[in-house]
Amino acid sequence: MLDSSIVATSLLTIGEELGYVKLLNWVALAYTLAYLGCAVIFARSSDVIGRRNAYLVAFVIFLAFSLGSGFSRTMYQLITFRTLQGIGGSGLYSLSMTIWPEVAPSHLQQHIASLAGVVIAVAGVLGPVLGGILTHYASWSGPIAAVAIVVFLLSWPKAETLPPVQLRPWRELDFVGSFLLIAAAVLVTYAFQNSSADGLHWGHALFLAPLITGVFCWVALFVWEWSIERRRAHILAAFPMKLIRNRVYLSALIHTMFTGFPFFTVVYVFPLRLQVVNGKSALIAGVMLLPMLGGVSIGSYVSGAINARSNRVFEILVVSSCLLTLGCGLETTLSASVSLPAKALGFLPFIGLGVGLAAAASTIVASSEAPEGEHAPSQGILAQIRVFGGSIGIAASSAVLAAQEVKRVDSMRFTSAGAPISTQDSPEAVLIREIYSDAFRGDMRVCIVISAVSIVAACGTYRRNRKPIFSSSRLAEDGSNGDEEKTKSCGGSDTERSQQGSDEAASDTQVTQLSKSEDKQEDKEIGSAEQPELAKHSEHSDQAALNREARENSSARASGHSGAIVK
Repeated sequence: MLDSSIVATSLLTIGEELGYVKLLNWVALAYTLAYLGCAVIFARSSDVIGRRNAYLVAFVIFLAFSLGSGFSRTMYQLITFRTLQGIGGSGLYSLSMTIWPEVAPSHLQQHIASLAGVVIAVAGVLGPVLGGILTHYASWSGPIAAVAIVVFLLSWPKAETLPPVQLRPWRELDFVGSFLLIAAAVLVTYAFQNSSADGLHWGHALFLAPLITGVFCWVALFVWEWSIERRRAHILAAFPMKLIRNRVYLSALIHTMFTGFPFFTVVYVFPLRLQVVNGKSALIAGVMLLPMLGGVSIGSYVSGAINARSNRVFEILVVSSCLLTLGCGLETTLSASVSLPAKALGFLPFIGLGVGLAAAASTIVASSEAPEGEHAPSQGILAQIRVFGGSIGIAASSAVLAAQEVKRVDSMRFTSAGAPISTQDSPEAVLIREIYSDAFRGDMRVCIVISAVSIVAACGTYRRNRKPIFSSSRLAEDGSNGDEEKTKSCGGSDTERSQQGSDEAASDTQVTQLSKSEDKQEDKEIGSAEQPELAKHSEHSDQAALNREARENSSARASGHSGAIVK
């Protein structure tokens, strides 16, 4: 993620050293286009070759072509190597977002979204800062990938801590869907960037051909994925339709694309404006993005903390869009003067807060809304769509700049504009300042519209009956269950063994009580069997007594009757 924006403050210096300034934006776009084209492919490949192996492949590609970019001597070489570097970078990012929640303990899952949001947004803003430092004190071709080697060696988890992944055969990968996804994303972005670089109007065939083809590829992609779900369920879809049918996930996806547009636009065009209009060096231009970096960090933390207590994704996404709209609107008030007003930096935290809130909330949605078995592509698609929106933003900024008639300035004059403008009073210098200032203002107006549309997309995440995303009781239960499983696997603790002994004693007592109750039941049954005989005997005795009494009464009556006759 860092490498996608690190060249933002180095573009003018790269243009001075390598020439061919019309291709400057392709230094950034080459990386982002490869990035967005291969993120889902790497995520799905990890289901075939395993998470670690896929990560290693991505890392080797990234490292090798990072070195190639550093040793480039022409603009075409740099663009080629940046493209291949982006392929590796896409795998590193999408796989990290997939592995991270999988290896985190259950009781820490609620913090993953906050940390992921911080990493995404902070890396995007920190890139221009580091790029400015490298350009000022060393060179734009510095081996920044060397840092990744150390981080990789120190942070890779042990094999026993990695979750088991059911590996799938290569034939189950969705190669057709992956190709359509790359073609759809690249062709649409290429159309806008190509028209701005060559000064083509939007009715030109060279603009319409890739645009229409790209739109056709998007339609073909959805038709293909629908057919896979219906007839080839065993295929690992590159763009699963299960995710698209989930209204909350789809709305968060669209919101991510619309917020990625102003985020990447500001990260690229604001430092460029500082250098051209205000005469700042690459270092100072990067450092002046720090207010935005602070807003991003705070927004990511707040978003994760709020959602850890209750599901407030809808509210957070709406607020993030409103903050982005407000920040971009305030930036349109800047003038073309050489002196930079303090308010220009004071408006950046609003944009940073919006980006931070949205990044963490969208990561939460991707984790919580993805069905079983689709966690890897859900994170990969989210990463891909954010960069897709950013790539369109970069291309749109080129179109706005071309609309301000910068193409009338030749390469030598453009290069001289990279020097501090405050020392230049020529009409060309004044013209350049006005053109870049107006272009920046136009970029912010476009960002206002896009951010406003993202508010509508955020409304799609609303649910009337919302359940907590992270239930503390559930997490505690999961954590205790995990601890019990670990204890059992280690043979159990003393307390557990004592408890087992008590359980055994209790079990013996229960057996004894059961035996006694069975004996009583037997006695009861025997007594029940003897009772009829006793009853019969008692009945005979009573009947005999009644017969004797009747005979005695009869004898008495007979004696009395005889005496009366004698008298």
